[in-house]
Amino acid sequence: MDSGAEQPLPQPSPAAAGTPLALVVVDHDGLVSHWSDGARLLFGPGGGAAVGQPAVELLPVSGALAEDRGDPWHDLPGLDTSLSGGTSYPAAGRARLSGPGGERTDVLWWAYPLVGPGRERLLVLAADATRFAGADGPAGPEDGEDGEGERIAPGFALHTDFPGHSDMARRLPGILPGMDGRTADRVVSQVLELGYPVVEFSRHERLPVTPDWGVPRRAGGGTRHRPAQREADLEYAAVRERLEFLNEVSGRIGSSLDLARTIQEVGAAVVPRFTDVADTYLREQVVAGEGFPDGPPDATTLWHRVAVEHTEEPGRWDDVVPVGESLPFPVHTPFFQCVTSGEPVLVPRIGEELAERIAARFEKRDIRPLISGRSMLVVPLKARDAVLGFMILLRGPGRPVFDDMDRVTGSELAARAGLVLDNARMYTYQESVADLLQDAMLPKAARRTAGCDTATRYLPGTLLGRVGGDWFDAVELPGSRTALVVGDVMGHGLTSAAMMGQLRTAVQTLAALGLPPAQLLRNLDDLAQRLGEHYLATCLYAVYDPVGGELLLANAGHVPPVLVRAADGRSRLLDLPTGAPIGVGGVPFETVRVPVAPGDRLVMCTDGLVEMRGEDIGVGLTTLCASAAHPAASMDDACDTIVRALGARGGRKDDVALLMARLNGIPPGDVARWELDPEPGQVPRARRLVREQLAAWGLEALGGTVELLVGEVVGDAVRHASGTRPVELRLVRTDVLLCEVTDDGDTPPALLGTGPGDERGRDLRLVSGRAAEWGANRAGDGTSVWFRLPLPRA
Repeated sequence: MDSGAEQPLPQPSPAAAGTPLALVVVDHDGLVSHWSDGARLLFGPGGGAAVGQPAVELLPVSGALAEDRGDPWHDLPGLDTSLSGGTSYPAAGRARLSGPGGERTDVLWWAYPLVGPGRERLLVLAADATRFAGADGPAGPEDGEDGEGERIAPGFALHTDFPGHSDMARRLPGILPGMDGRTADRVVSQVLELGYPVVEFSRHERLPVTPDWGVPRRAGGGTRHRPAQREADLEYAAVRERLEFLNEVSGRIGSSLDLARTIQEVGAAVVPRFTDVADTYLREQVVAGEGFPDGPPDATTLWHRVAVEHTEEPGRWDDVVPVGESLPFPVHTPFFQCVTSGEPVLVPRIGEELAERIAARFEKRDIRPLISGRSMLVVPLKARDAVLGFMILLRGPGRPVFDDMDRVTGSELAARAGLVLDNARMYTYQESVADLLQDAMLPKAARRTAGCDTATRYLPGTLLGRVGGDWFDAVELPGSRTALVVGDVMGHGLTSAAMMGQLRTAVQTLAALGLPPAQLLRNLDDLAQRLGEHYLATCLYAVYDPVGGELLLANAGHVPPVLVRAADGRSRLLDLPTGAPIGVGGVPFETVRVPVAPGDRLVMCTDGLVEMRGEDIGVGLTTLCASAAHPAASMDDACDTIVRALGARGGRKDDVALLMARLNGIPPGDVARWELDPEPGQVPRARRLVREQLAAWGLEALGGTVELLVGEVVGDAVRHASGTRPVELRLVRTDVLLCEVTDDGDTPPALLGTGPGDERGRDLRLVSGRAAEWGANRAGDGTSVWFRLPLPRA
């Protein structure tokens, strides 16, 4: 061969048309946020070890090697400049890696700075240089007689110079990290705008770089890649990338037990990396947090569209298939086949006939342009052998059709998503049940009773529930009195809440009997001991009499209350006998009488408000007294002031219940009281007295009804009283009219059934039919019957 003859140019490998790329994304802190499987095989560390690490420690950051500095092709920058964020333009370079066996591999890299709302700052593409030389190593100077071999270097070009540039836009999202469609589109558009990655050859030839599923293989000895070997490489890499994709999806979904958020995570994980469109449907019962019948769904089952994720222009899908729509799917559709068989259904291309059948389910909307010609994969969302829903995955004409490998990938994806959705569904259901239970047990108190206004606050001590063992209550009692209660079951959570519900109900029942505070706590203590040894609670019980202007209080191991005097605004802790907690047993309780004036305020709370770890409770009680006396525009403002003052110390771990009562009293002019002899002749007198008093109050409109009911109740009291003391009749005018009749009987009267021949027993039935409210209960050592009527409108 003539040494001067022209040597043929080495032909670039076909790999340039589908280059196995390593892809790395670096965030604003210089840390790796995505590390593809190609990066693992090219640079060494796996994705789990690389993500979150400084990029400069994992990537080849230096520029030309010392022995290559005379070569103009090696006069390239180092990657460290791009990693430091020092440039706002793309850069490319070449580096050399040393393997564990001493072999060296040349790596080409392209770095693209990214802008936008996300944390992504830099996208790095890298490839084994041997892919472009047609051999396993770049030719050296000895490869040609003239002493010059084929040299390659990375570069950039206008993407419009290459008719196949759309391959980059189509394939790059397939190896990008899991991003939503808009973010992936933004990254790809920036790559194309900054410069299409190319490989430049020393003999004035350049080829575009198009990413593929493959990964670089390092082989020694100069053996060329055979087509069969390359095909095996790409198949192996495809499996690896899909496994990585599934692992990444598994990591992205299930970050929350909120059903709506989980659905969004599933859609965002598969679009655009696996599909262009993801349309998710769930059974209506799943969305509602309800159970559904056993067995496969049928043609009447309603499927609720919960999410539509896509990469196309906004509104194109949302207007035609809006989220929130519910519809059944007939037997002849792929969707019905999927949910009844529980297996994925693959449609390589949606033809006109199938598009017509699917479109028939969407009345007055032509869905055919959206689905015709697309590749479709329908995957079931299953858990515990039950189909919860399904996903419709669609790829546009510009992407490869779904194949059998995609079917397997989609099936595995759906299985993982189904399990996460089922966990979210079960959590939603259990949370709904817990909410209903807790709503029923949450403390509630009447905002206003006769002569008394109340305001309350409840703060749970844990994020696991909205109610614990603390409670408060305001119970209306006979005689215009109000029972004020605050209690605290020892412990936390629903167990304590359940105990609280039982004790709270018991207090309400015992209060309605008119028991003195000490006796009520004694009975509550006996009940707690019968319920079980774990029923331990503290309780503060007070009865306010707005007519007599006094408080009766008893304490069972609870935080003492604060009384704020209206006359001078001063506050003080009431000195009460502490007593033992409810459930201890064998300890007496004492009732304390405290005179009060109109406008005074009583503040009762649980220890969670005043106790703080590492601090004496006296500090909290002092703060409570000071904040309770602080002037406020309203009761609610006063409660907020107390909570802020004590919450500012921090460290609260317990539930908090706060009850504030303003003791307004009832003016003497709004109360009328008479004593009647226990004789039948007193009934007409009672009617006359009531009529005259109503006239004095300007309530003549109520005269007829009140006279009738008073006559019935007084007559019943006269008949059943023992006659040891007078019968007491009292009228109280507040925002309603209250009438009370008290006698010395042993047993409160009860509502009885009457027949046509009965001459008696109709008095209380008449009261029940005409009064707005009524009741009969014990009152000290006697009985009391009362009823209320609304005042006439002015």
